[in-house]
Amino acid sequence: MERLTARLVMEERRRSDVYPADVLAAIDRTADVVLPPLTAEQLAADPEALRGVDVLLTGWGAPVVDAALLERAPRLRAVLHAAGSVRQIMTDAAWRRGIRVVSAASANAEPVAAMTAAQIVLATRGVHAARRVYLVERDRAAARVASGTRSSVVGLVALGEIGRRVAERLRGTGVRVIAADPFASAETAAALGVELVSLEELFDRAEVVSLHAPLLPSTTGMIGAELLERMPQGATLINTARGGLIDEDALVSVLRRRGDLTALLDVTATEPPAADSPLWELTNVELTPHVAGSMGADRGAMGALVAEELRRLSEGLPLEHEVTEDALALMA
Repeated sequence: MERLTARLVMEERRRSDVYPADVLAAIDRTADVVLPPLTAEQLAADPEALRGVDVLLTGWGAPVVDAALLERAPRLRAVLHAAGSVRQIMTDAAWRRGIRVVSAASANAEPVAAMTAAQIVLATRGVHAARRVYLVERDRAAARVASGTRSSVVGLVALGEIGRRVAERLRGTGVRVIAADPFASAETAAALGVELVSLEELFDRAEVVSLHAPLLPSTTGMIGAELLERMPQGATLINTARGGLIDEDALVSVLRRRGDLTALLDVTATEPPAADSPLWELTNVELTPHVAGSMGADRGAMGALVAEELRRLSEGLPLEHEVTEDALALMA
Protein backbone atom coordinates (compact mmCIF):
# COMPACT_ATOMS: atom_id res chain seq x y z
CA MET A 1 0.00 0.00 0.00
CA GLU A 2 1.38 3.36 -1.06
CA ARG A 3 0.86 6.30 1.27
CA LEU A 4 -0.42 9.11 -0.94
CA THR A 5 -0.57 12.85 -0.36
CA ALA A 6 -3.94 14.42 -1.04
CA ARG A 7 -5.60 17.81 -0.84
CA LEU A 8 -9.26 18.75 -0.81
CA VAL A 9 -10.36 21.63 -3.04
CA MET A 10 -14.05 22.44 -3.46
CA GLU A 11 -16.64 25.03 -2.47
CA GLU A 12 -17.02 25.52 1.26
CA ARG A 13 -20.83 25.56 1.34
CA ARG A 14 -21.30 21.84 0.66
CA ARG A 15 -17.94 20.57 1.88
CA SER A 16 -19.14 19.16 5.21
CA ASP A 17 -22.04 17.35 3.51
CA VAL A 18 -19.82 15.68 0.92
CA TYR A 19 -16.91 14.99 3.27
CA PRO A 20 -18.41 14.39 6.74
CA ALA A 21 -16.26 13.25 9.65
CA ASP A 22 -16.53 9.52 8.92
CA VAL A 23 -15.48 10.02 5.30
CA LEU A 24 -12.54 12.21 6.32
CA ALA A 25 -11.48 9.51 8.79
CA ALA A 26 -11.50 6.91 6.01
CA ILE A 27 -9.40 9.20 3.83
CA ASP A 28 -6.92 9.76 6.66
CA ARG A 29 -6.38 6.01 6.92
CA THR A 30 -5.18 5.97 3.33
CA ALA A 31 -3.52 9.31 2.66
CA ASP A 32 -1.70 12.21 4.22
CA VAL A 33 -4.11 15.09 3.74
CA VAL A 34 -2.64 18.56 3.37
CA LEU A 35 -4.61 21.08 5.43
CA PRO A 36 -6.50 23.29 5.33
CA PRO A 37 -8.99 22.40 2.58
CA LEU A 38 -9.24 25.11 -0.04
CA THR A 39 -11.75 26.60 -2.43
CA ALA A 40 -10.83 26.97 -6.10
CA GLU A 41 -10.34 30.70 -5.51
CA GLN A 42 -7.97 30.09 -2.60
CA LEU A 43 -6.04 27.58 -4.68
CA ALA A 44 -5.64 30.10 -7.48
CA ALA A 45 -4.17 32.56 -4.96
CA ASP A 46 -1.66 29.98 -3.63
CA PRO A 47 0.47 28.64 -6.50
CA GLU A 48 2.36 26.22 -4.25
CA ALA A 49 -0.69 24.58 -2.68
CA LEU A 50 -0.51 21.45 -4.87
CA ARG A 51 3.28 21.24 -5.19
CA GLY A 52 3.63 17.95 -3.29
CA VAL A 53 0.14 16.54 -3.90
CA ASP A 54 -0.50 13.20 -5.61
CA VAL A 55 -4.29 13.22 -5.51
CA LEU A 56 -6.75 16.09 -5.79
CA LEU A 57 -10.00 15.47 -3.90
CA THR A 58 -12.84 17.62 -5.17
CA GLY A 59 -16.58 18.15 -5.31
CA TRP A 60 -18.83 21.02 -6.36
CA GLY A 61 -16.74 24.08 -7.14
CA ALA A 62 -13.74 22.04 -8.24
CA PRO A 63 -10.85 23.78 -10.00
CA VAL A 64 -10.27 23.23 -13.70
CA VAL A 65 -7.34 20.86 -14.20
CA ASP A 66 -5.66 22.86 -16.96
CA ALA A 67 -2.05 23.39 -18.01
CA ALA A 68 -1.51 26.16 -15.47
CA LEU A 69 -2.70 24.02 -12.56
CA LEU A 70 -0.68 21.03 -13.75
CA GLU A 71 2.49 23.10 -13.98
CA ARG A 72 2.09 23.90 -10.29
CA ALA A 73 1.32 20.27 -9.39
CA PRO A 74 4.18 18.17 -10.78
CA ARG A 75 3.26 15.06 -8.74
CA LEU A 76 -0.47 15.12 -9.42
CA ARG A 77 -1.70 11.86 -10.94
CA ALA A 78 -5.38 11.56 -10.03
CA VAL A 79 -8.49 13.68 -9.48
CA LEU A 80 -11.23 12.09 -7.39
CA HIS A 81 -14.40 14.10 -7.90
CA ALA A 82 -17.17 13.71 -5.32
CA ALA A 83 -19.87 15.04 -7.64
CA GLY A 84 -21.31 14.15 -11.03
CA SER A 85 -19.88 15.21 -14.36
CA VAL A 86 -16.14 15.78 -14.76
CA ARG A 87 -16.63 17.43 -18.15
CA GLN A 88 -16.07 20.95 -16.79
CA ILE A 89 -12.86 20.15 -14.90
CA MET A 90 -10.89 17.88 -17.25
CA THR A 91 -8.95 19.45 -20.12
CA ASP A 92 -6.81 18.25 -23.01
CA ALA A 93 -3.76 19.06 -20.89
CA ALA A 94 -5.00 16.76 -18.13
CA TRP A 95 -5.65 13.89 -20.53
CA ARG A 96 -2.23 14.35 -22.18
CA ARG A 97 -0.58 14.23 -18.78
CA GLY A 98 -2.34 10.93 -18.07
CA ILE A 99 -4.27 12.26 -15.08
CA ARG A 100 -6.75 9.65 -13.90
CA VAL A 101 -10.19 10.89 -12.93
CA VAL A 102 -13.00 9.37 -10.90
CA SER A 103 -16.58 10.60 -10.85
CA ALA A 104 -19.07 9.92 -8.07
CA ALA A 105 -21.94 10.10 -10.56
CA SER A 106 -23.10 6.60 -9.64
CA ALA A 107 -23.59 7.65 -6.00
CA ASN A 108 -25.51 10.70 -7.18
CA ALA A 109 -27.60 8.53 -9.51
CA GLU A 110 -29.46 6.78 -6.70
CA PRO A 111 -31.37 9.79 -5.30
CA VAL A 112 -32.13 10.95 -8.86
CA ALA A 113 -33.54 7.53 -9.72
CA ALA A 114 -35.53 7.43 -6.49
CA MET A 115 -37.17 10.81 -7.08
CA THR A 116 -37.81 10.10 -10.75
CA ALA A 117 -39.42 6.73 -10.08
CA ALA A 118 -41.65 8.35 -7.45
CA GLN A 119 -42.70 11.06 -9.92
CA ILE A 120 -43.43 8.42 -12.56
CA VAL A 121 -45.71 6.46 -10.22
CA LEU A 122 -47.57 9.63 -9.24
CA ALA A 123 -47.90 10.62 -12.89
CA THR A 124 -49.26 7.24 -13.97
CA ARG A 125 -51.87 7.56 -11.21
CA GLY A 126 -52.95 10.94 -12.57
CA VAL A 127 -52.07 12.72 -9.34
CA HIS A 128 -50.79 15.93 -10.96
CA ALA A 129 -53.83 16.28 -13.25
CA ALA A 130 -56.18 15.56 -10.34
CA ARG A 131 -54.46 18.25 -8.27
CA ARG A 132 -55.10 20.85 -10.97
CA VAL A 133 -58.78 19.93 -11.28
CA TYR A 134 -59.17 19.84 -7.49
CA LEU A 135 -57.81 23.38 -7.19
CA VAL A 136 -60.43 24.61 -9.63
CA GLU A 137 -63.46 22.56 -8.57
CA ARG A 138 -62.76 22.23 -4.82
CA ASP A 139 -64.70 18.95 -4.91
CA ARG A 140 -63.67 15.33 -4.42
CA ALA A 141 -65.24 14.59 -7.79
CA ALA A 142 -61.89 15.77 -9.18
CA ALA A 143 -60.68 12.24 -8.43
CA ARG A 144 -62.31 11.20 -11.72
CA VAL A 145 -59.17 12.24 -13.61
CA ALA A 146 -56.95 9.97 -11.53
CA SER A 147 -56.12 6.50 -12.79
CA GLY A 148 -54.36 3.26 -11.98
CA THR A 149 -50.71 2.51 -12.56
CA ARG A 150 -51.11 -1.02 -13.88
CA SER A 151 -50.34 -1.42 -17.61
CA SER A 152 -49.38 2.26 -18.01
CA VAL A 153 -46.60 2.74 -20.55
CA VAL A 154 -43.52 4.58 -19.32
CA GLY A 155 -40.86 5.75 -21.77
CA LEU A 156 -37.25 6.30 -20.71
CA VAL A 157 -35.10 8.42 -22.99
CA ALA A 158 -31.68 6.78 -22.50
CA LEU A 159 -30.67 3.75 -20.46
CA GLY A 160 -27.53 5.06 -18.84
CA GLU A 161 -26.72 4.84 -15.15
CA ILE A 162 -29.87 6.64 -14.02
CA GLY A 163 -32.20 5.28 -16.69
CA ARG A 164 -31.29 1.72 -15.73
CA ARG A 165 -31.86 2.42 -12.04
CA VAL A 166 -35.26 3.95 -12.77
CA ALA A 167 -36.23 0.87 -14.78
CA GLU A 168 -35.16 -1.36 -11.90
CA ARG A 169 -37.17 0.69 -9.39
CA LEU A 170 -40.28 0.40 -11.54
CA ARG A 171 -40.24 -3.40 -11.36
CA GLY A 172 -43.33 -4.65 -9.59
CA THR A 173 -45.32 -1.44 -10.08
CA GLY A 174 -47.29 -2.88 -12.98
CA VAL A 175 -46.05 -0.36 -15.57
CA ARG A 176 -44.71 -1.36 -18.97
CA VAL A 177 -41.33 0.27 -19.67
CA ILE A 178 -40.08 1.17 -23.13
CA ALA A 179 -36.83 3.01 -23.88
CA ALA A 180 -35.10 4.86 -26.68
CA ASP A 181 -31.32 4.61 -26.61
CA PRO A 182 -29.17 3.98 -29.71
CA PHE A 183 -26.31 2.76 -27.50
CA ALA A 184 -28.27 0.29 -25.35
CA SER A 185 -27.87 -3.38 -26.17
CA ALA A 186 -30.74 -5.80 -26.58
CA GLU A 187 -29.21 -7.82 -23.74
CA THR A 188 -29.24 -4.86 -21.34
CA ALA A 189 -32.84 -4.04 -22.22
CA ALA A 190 -33.96 -7.65 -21.85
CA ALA A 191 -32.31 -7.91 -18.42
CA LEU A 192 -34.25 -4.83 -17.31
CA GLY A 193 -37.52 -6.01 -18.84
CA VAL A 194 -37.49 -3.00 -21.16
CA GLU A 195 -38.59 -2.84 -24.80
CA LEU A 196 -36.28 -0.81 -27.06
CA VAL A 197 -38.09 1.49 -29.51
CA SER A 198 -37.33 4.56 -31.60
CA LEU A 199 -37.62 8.00 -30.02
CA GLU A 200 -40.66 8.75 -32.18
CA GLU A 201 -42.43 5.54 -31.15
CA LEU A 202 -41.65 6.25 -27.51
CA PHE A 203 -43.39 9.64 -27.68
CA ASP A 204 -46.30 8.06 -29.55
CA ARG A 205 -46.90 5.38 -26.93
CA ALA A 206 -45.68 6.52 -23.52
CA GLU A 207 -48.12 8.03 -21.04
CA VAL A 208 -45.11 9.19 -19.03
CA VAL A 209 -41.81 10.17 -20.66
CA SER A 210 -38.73 10.57 -18.46
CA LEU A 211 -35.50 12.09 -19.81
CA HIS A 212 -32.12 10.64 -18.85
CA ALA A 213 -29.90 11.52 -21.81
CA PRO A 214 -26.61 13.43 -21.46
CA LEU A 215 -26.44 17.00 -22.73
CA LEU A 216 -24.24 16.89 -25.82
CA PRO A 217 -24.21 18.94 -29.03
CA SER A 218 -26.22 16.13 -30.62
CA THR A 219 -28.86 16.07 -27.86
CA THR A 220 -29.29 19.81 -27.20
CA GLY A 221 -32.89 20.74 -27.97
CA MET A 222 -33.67 17.19 -29.09
CA ILE A 223 -37.11 17.27 -27.47
CA GLY A 224 -38.94 19.68 -29.74
CA ALA A 225 -42.45 20.43 -30.94
CA GLU A 226 -42.71 17.43 -33.26
CA LEU A 227 -42.01 14.94 -30.48
CA LEU A 228 -44.07 16.79 -27.87
CA GLU A 229 -47.12 16.88 -30.15
CA ARG A 230 -46.93 13.09 -30.46
CA MET A 231 -47.58 12.59 -26.74
CA PRO A 232 -50.85 10.80 -25.91
CA GLN A 233 -53.77 12.60 -24.31
CA GLY A 234 -53.01 13.34 -20.64
CA ALA A 235 -49.33 12.38 -20.88
CA THR A 236 -46.59 13.66 -18.58
CA LEU A 237 -43.02 14.74 -19.41
CA ILE A 238 -40.42 14.46 -16.62
CA ASN A 239 -36.96 15.99 -16.81
CA THR A 240 -34.44 15.32 -14.05
CA ALA A 241 -31.52 15.22 -16.51
CA ARG A 242 -30.47 18.45 -18.23
CA GLY A 243 -32.68 21.39 -19.10
CA GLY A 244 -31.00 21.89 -22.47
CA LEU A 245 -32.42 18.62 -23.78
CA ILE A 246 -35.77 20.37 -24.30
CA ASP A 247 -36.53 23.16 -26.76
CA GLU A 248 -38.25 25.31 -24.13
CA ASP A 249 -39.94 27.66 -26.61
CA ALA A 250 -41.51 24.63 -28.27
CA LEU A 251 -42.47 23.17 -24.89
CA VAL A 252 -44.23 26.36 -23.84
CA SER A 253 -46.07 26.55 -27.15
CA VAL A 254 -47.27 22.95 -26.99
CA LEU A 255 -48.28 23.17 -23.32
CA ARG A 256 -50.30 26.30 -23.99
CA ARG A 257 -52.22 24.49 -26.74
CA ARG A 258 -52.52 21.22 -24.87
CA GLY A 259 -53.67 21.70 -21.31
CA ASP A 260 -54.00 17.92 -21.00
CA LEU A 261 -50.21 17.51 -20.90
CA THR A 262 -48.10 17.93 -17.76
CA ALA A 263 -44.40 18.83 -17.51
CA LEU A 264 -42.48 18.10 -14.30
CA LEU A 265 -39.19 19.98 -14.64
CA ASP A 266 -36.46 19.67 -12.03
CA VAL A 267 -34.00 21.21 -14.49
CA THR A 268 -34.38 23.99 -17.04
CA ALA A 269 -32.15 25.51 -19.71
CA THR A 270 -31.44 28.43 -17.38
CA GLU A 271 -31.63 27.81 -13.64
CA PRO A 272 -33.77 29.38 -12.44
CA PRO A 273 -35.82 30.31 -15.50
CA ALA A 274 -36.00 34.03 -16.26
CA ALA A 275 -38.45 35.91 -14.07
CA ASP A 276 -40.75 36.45 -17.06
CA SER A 277 -40.55 32.86 -18.30
CA PRO A 278 -43.99 31.36 -19.03
CA LEU A 279 -42.82 28.22 -17.23
CA TRP A 280 -43.59 29.96 -13.93
CA GLU A 281 -47.17 30.69 -14.95
CA LEU A 282 -48.35 27.64 -16.89
CA THR A 283 -50.68 25.60 -14.70
CA ASN A 284 -49.58 22.33 -16.31
CA VAL A 285 -45.92 22.87 -15.39
CA GLU A 286 -44.43 22.00 -12.01
CA LEU A 287 -40.95 23.38 -11.36
CA THR A 288 -38.53 22.19 -8.68
CA PRO A 289 -35.11 23.78 -8.06
CA HIS A 290 -32.78 20.97 -9.21
CA VAL A 291 -33.40 18.82 -6.15
CA ALA A 292 -33.37 15.34 -7.70
CA GLY A 293 -29.66 14.85 -7.06
CA SER A 294 -27.93 14.34 -3.74
CA MET A 295 -29.06 16.80 -1.10
CA GLY A 296 -27.83 17.36 2.46
CA ALA A 297 -26.56 14.25 4.21
CA ASP A 298 -27.13 12.13 1.08
CA ARG A 299 -24.09 13.84 -0.43
CA GLY A 300 -21.88 11.88 1.97
CA ALA A 301 -22.34 8.84 -0.28
CA MET A 302 -20.30 10.62 -2.94
CA GLY A 303 -17.52 11.37 -0.49
CA ALA A 304 -17.57 7.74 0.65
CA LEU A 305 -17.18 6.61 -2.96
CA VAL A 306 -14.15 8.88 -3.34
CA ALA A 307 -12.62 7.57 -0.10
CA GLU A 308 -12.97 4.00 -1.35
CA GLU A 309 -11.46 4.86 -4.73
CA LEU A 310 -8.55 6.56 -2.94
CA ARG A 311 -7.96 3.34 -1.01
CA ARG A 312 -8.00 1.32 -4.22
CA LEU A 313 -5.58 3.74 -5.85
CA SER A 314 -3.17 3.48 -2.94
CA GLU A 315 -3.29 -0.33 -3.08
CA GLY A 316 -2.78 -0.48 -6.83
CA LEU A 317 -6.26 -1.91 -7.47
CA PRO A 318 -8.44 -1.07 -10.49
CA LEU A 319 -10.62 1.98 -9.95
CA GLU A 320 -14.30 1.14 -10.12
CA HIS A 321 -15.56 4.58 -11.13
CA GLU A 322 -12.81 5.85 -13.40
CA VAL A 323 -13.84 8.00 -16.36
CA THR A 324 -11.82 7.77 -19.56
CA GLU A 325 -11.57 10.45 -22.22
CA ASP A 326 -13.49 8.29 -24.71
CA ALA A 327 -16.25 7.50 -22.24
CA LEU A 328 -16.62 11.16 -21.27
CA ALA A 329 -17.61 12.00 -24.84
CA LEU A 330 -20.87 10.09 -24.29
CA MET A 331 -21.55 11.23 -20.73
CA ALA A 332 -23.35 14.20 -19.23
